[in-house]
Amino acid sequence: MTEPSELVYMSAKQVAEYLDLNEKKVYAMANDRVLPATKITGKWLFPKILIDRWIMDSCHSGMLSDRMHITGSDDPLLSMLVSRLMTQIGKSDLISYSSTGSRMGLDLLSRGYADVCTLHWGSVDERNIRHPALLKGYANHQQWVMVHGYTRKQGLMVRNDMLQQCQEEDKIASLPWRWVDRQAGAGSQQHLEHWLMKQGAALSHLNANVTAYSERELAAFIARGDADIGFGCKSVAMESGLSFIPLVTESFDFVMPQGIYFRRQLQHLFDMLASTQTRQLAATLGGYDLTDCGQLLWNPS
Repeated sequence: MTEPSELVYMSAKQVAEYLDLNEKKVYAMANDRVLPATKITGKWLFPKILIDRWIMDSCHSGMLSDRMHITGSDDPLLSMLVSRLMTQIGKSDLISYSSTGSRMGLDLLSRGYADVCTLHWGSVDERNIRHPALLKGYANHQQWVMVHGYTRKQGLMVRNDMLQQCQEEDKIASLPWRWVDRQAGAGSQQHLEHWLMKQGAALSHLNANVTAYSERELAAFIARGDADIGFGCKSVAMESGLSFIPLVTESFDFVMPQGIYFRRQLQHLFDMLASTQTRQLAATLGGYDLTDCGQLLWNPS
């Protein structure tokens, strides 16, 4: 990952010299959102790393547009769909998915290392506040759009023999169980912290002995007996044979630069999400609702 000290922001004049363009043309391309840029206190700034990425995309006659990398929040349904999509388009295109957590995914997106970021940062009722607020923390968010994927049931995954002790939600955090944390910046960790705050508790009150970097890794710690409880989605709890206590319905959404929205790989993915087969798969996995999949949720322009 590029360190902050390595980031270079260019002025319109510097970009004009770099690209051998008229400075007025640079301003026009920035206003039309052709060039990656952000306006701060009335002045355009251009991240050099994204200018270079834009040049690479342009000069290779579409070579880089035949691939798409998705990063951000972890989700088993999306992982399955990407694998299935690759079997359909694998001879002509490449689509890949790596789960990094919501915040790191957005950081990678903002630096040009990913094309799409998935995130879940609040309940579906708070999505229109929490998700845009998170995006606005990134300098080039004005170039992004957010599209709805689906809703998921999030809550506590627990060992089956402990479910009976979880009938009183307000007492769970005080029990001396071994918790699995998620990494900082993961949407599930955000949910856990928010739930603990409602219980009058904090992460420091928990006996958290391990950290998981994906939903399935968290479930595996519990299923193996290395831990007792953790926060995650219903579908992963079901596939791991764990008990599940639903606490929140969240919105799992896709963020991308405006131009990426029209990439054929992404449109293929949204078509697949809207299919009957995917709805049947989501029902089998459990905890999903694909209503309004593909709906545009946020466009700062």
